[in-house]
Amino acid sequence: MTLRYENVSYTYPGTTTGVFDISLEIGRGELLAIIGASGSGKSTVLKLLAGFVKPTSGRVLIDGQDVSAELPETRRLGVVFQNYALFPHMRLWENVSYPLKVRGLSKQERRSRAETMLQRVGMGHRTDDFPSALSGGQQQRVALARALVFEPRGLLLDEPLSALDAGLRLEMRDEILRVQRSAGIATLLVTHDQEEALSIADKVAVMRDGRLLQVGTPRELYETPVNADVAAFVGQSNLWPGKIAGTGLVDTALGPLACETGGRSKGEPVTVFVRPERVEPLATVHSHAVGRFSGTVTADRYLGPIRRIDLSVSGGLIRVETHLREPVTAVTIPPDAIRLLPAT
Repeated sequence: MTLRYENVSYTYPGTTTGVFDISLEIGRGELLAIIGASGSGKSTVLKLLAGFVKPTSGRVLIDGQDVSAELPETRRLGVVFQNYALFPHMRLWENVSYPLKVRGLSKQERRSRAETMLQRVGMGHRTDDFPSALSGGQQQRVALARALVFEPRGLLLDEPLSALDAGLRLEMRDEILRVQRSAGIATLLVTHDQEEALSIADKVAVMRDGRLLQVGTPRELYETPVNADVAAFVGQSNLWPGKIAGTGLVDTALGPLACETGGRSKGEPVTVFVRPERVEPLATVHSHAVGRFSGTVTADRYLGPIRRIDLSVSGGLIRVETHLREPVTAVTIPPDAIRLLPAT
C-alpha cells in the first residue's frame, strides 16, 4: 500500500493558515517523518491523510485510490495519538480489539487477534490488566497494538512519544520501528523531535509556514540541506554570510575560507554552512593560514560524550562540537567541511 499527497492545500476556515501545495509519497514498508516548528502545518498534513479535514485542493490517495472525500472510518488507517486515548474501563485486550468489534468480528476472534498483537508489542502478559496499571511506555505499546490489529492500509503516528521521559522515548522509538518493519506498513510520523525523526525514518520532510522546504533521507537533510532554513532547523549549524572571492575561495566576516565554489561568479553572495562537529579544535594557531582562527571560549557545555563550545573570534562566533577534553583556543575549518547555500 502507498500513501500519497498530490498538490494538496488546506486553509482553516476564516484564516490564511494551513498547508499549501503538499506533494509526498510513502511507499509500502516506508516510514516518513515530518518535522517543523509549532504551527508549521505538520499535524494538518496528518489530519488530511486521516480524513479529519478535507483538502481545499489537490488529492489524497491510498494505494492509488482518491480518498479525499471519504470519511476517516472508511480509509482503514491506524492512528496513534500523543495521549494514547485508551478506554480506562476496558481491559487491554478489549482496548486493542475495539476496532475489530466495530467491524463486527466475534468476541472469540477479537480476543485471539488482540492477544496476538499484544504479544507482538511485548504486552502479552498483561492482556487482562486495565490501562491505569500501566506506565506511559506500556500504554503506548497498547495504543500501537490497537492501531495495527485490524491490518490497516497505513499507520499514522501523531507525536506518539512526546509524553514520555527521555530514556523511555529512546526505547519506544526502537520498538515502534521494530513493529512497523515487521508489519511492512506505510507509516507517517509527525514529531517535533529531530533526533527521533533522523534515527528511524527512511525519509524526512521539513515544513515551515505550511510549506515543504525539503524532503530527503536523514543523511541528505543533515549533510546537504537545500537552504539556510533547513540547515538551521536540522541539527546544530554554523551559518555565515559570504561572497565568492574567486575559484575555491569565499570571503566571510571571520576571514577567507577555502572551499569548493562550484563555478559561482566572483562577488556572488552565499551562505556558508558548516556543521560544528566538522570544525577541528586546536590548542593554538601556529600560522595564519586560510581557515584557521584563534579566539576566546564564551561557552563550554559538557554533554557527556561531547562538548559544545562557542568560540568568539574576530568577526563572529564559531560553534564547535568535540569529544576532546583539552582546552580549545583555536580551530581550523577544512575545505571539505564547508557547503555553500543560497544567500538569505
